[in-house]
Amino acid sequence: MTEINYGGFWRRAIAFLIDKTILNFTSLILFFTGILAMGLGLRSSVHVFSTETFTKLTGNFLVSYYIMATLLNVLYFTYFHGTTGQTIGKKILGLKVVQPTGEPMTPGIAFLRWVGYIISGLILYLGFIWIAFDGKKQGWHDKIAGTCVIKVKSRTESPTEIPLKSLDKRNDIL
Repeated sequence: MTEINYGGFWRRAIAFLIDKTILNFTSLILFFTGILAMGLGLRSSVHVFSTETFTKLTGNFLVSYYIMATLLNVLYFTYFHGTTGQTIGKKILGLKVVQPTGEPMTPGIAFLRWVGYIISGLILYLGFIWIAFDGKKQGWHDKIAGTCVIKVKSRTESPTEIPLKSLDKRNDIL
């Protein structure tokens, strides 16, 4: 029987930080593009500029920006986890998200896991901190979606090359 190496708290935290940096940089580009577009729209407007108009436009812009940033976040994590089991951060740090049976993730499970991120962060991020104390290194989002984060030997290793048949059996030992 092979030993299963679960991805630990710090490795996962660094991978998440890499992913959030990528997402924040992309969101920042969207933000400044929107500000630029909004500024150009105000200059070309034939309407009389007022504080009320500015407040309304700014509010609409911020709501639109927040929706786009959230949608980008959902798409990023759902796509990468659902197709390869690895986001860019996880790939860099040699981590992969799989089902407890060792099977690869599906987009539906990946989306459920993302919804679990919200729940994990609701109460002082306890769902993420839980990873440090759990035997299988699962956060609340992992438990909700029924997933495990494991270490992989190489960045190009496919799910069938990883000996994961004993993921469920290990639960009996713990």
